[in-house]
Amino acid sequence: MGRFWRTKQGRRVRIGLIVSAAIIGFALAATIGNTVAHYFGWTVERLTPSALSNLISPAYRITKPAGDGPFPTALLYSGCDGPRDNMDLWASRLAQEGWASVIVDSHGPRGYDDYEIWRLICVGQMFMGSERAGDVLVSIDDARRMPFVDPERIALIGASHGGWSIMDFFALDPPNRLPFNLSRSPAGFGERGMDGIVASILVYPWCGPANRATKTGWRHAAPVLFLLSRDDIIAPSDDCLAIANILEDEGVPVETHVFEDVTHGFDQQGRSALSTLVYDPEATEEALDLAVAFLHAAIATPGASAR
Repeated sequence: MGRFWRTKQGRRVRIGLIVSAAIIGFALAATIGNTVAHYFGWTVERLTPSALSNLISPAYRITKPAGDGPFPTALLYSGCDGPRDNMDLWASRLAQEGWASVIVDSHGPRGYDDYEIWRLICVGQMFMGSERAGDVLVSIDDARRMPFVDPERIALIGASHGGWSIMDFFALDPPNRLPFNLSRSPAGFGERGMDGIVASILVYPWCGPANRATKTGWRHAAPVLFLLSRDDIIAPSDDCLAIANILEDEGVPVETHVFEDVTHGFDQQGRSALSTLVYDPEATEEALDLAVAFLHAAIATPGASAR
């Protein structure tokens, strides 16, 4: 074998292997560097609150019960592939229960609905939770001015990447620290802060190292419901249960429900090609039942949004 490497052919093979290793090394370094840059917000464009609202508000999808309200209202944030049928399913069930809802599409207005783009979001190479948290903040500020919304009864519901974004929103604790895609806090939010956010529901959220709640949780004392999958290989439930323990230690009311034998995204019927995720109608119905009961309890509890 040593004689082969001394031949002309062997030298060519050796050079090829060195070049290939260098290319892989550079690609890996670039990937890591890009992840770090997005984590710290170094490459994120900062918009004014009005500019960000003008970007995302035309795509708000509103569902509400009959009548003028004001209604308790849930803001819905999708997974990394953008709003799918599960968001509409949640909105429909909430309307049946007397809740209005606003589906906040962070993807379409940015052109992130193409597979080649949103898969980069799914692997953390762009649009991290700390950036999308600005969409959470601005949509709350927008919702408070909608005539059918009761600003004292707002809930946040996020699936997967949307759940991560909600968690980063709470962990950043604006206006003390701003999400990375905002240059400043909206004036209205600066005055009210988290007041009126009475509950959050986190549906198989990603709770890995880039999630800013992993070490300290957050201060906002509104109750939290985690809906998780025991065998989730995309967003492992144990990571989220660890954050739930931190929140409980901080005095935040936390409920957790871990589904057995279901995959990540169990409430979503539409799938990308070659997806290994499976829609589970029974788990979906149970999740909706748990969520509705949790939300009704939250708005029936005085001082649920106290800090």
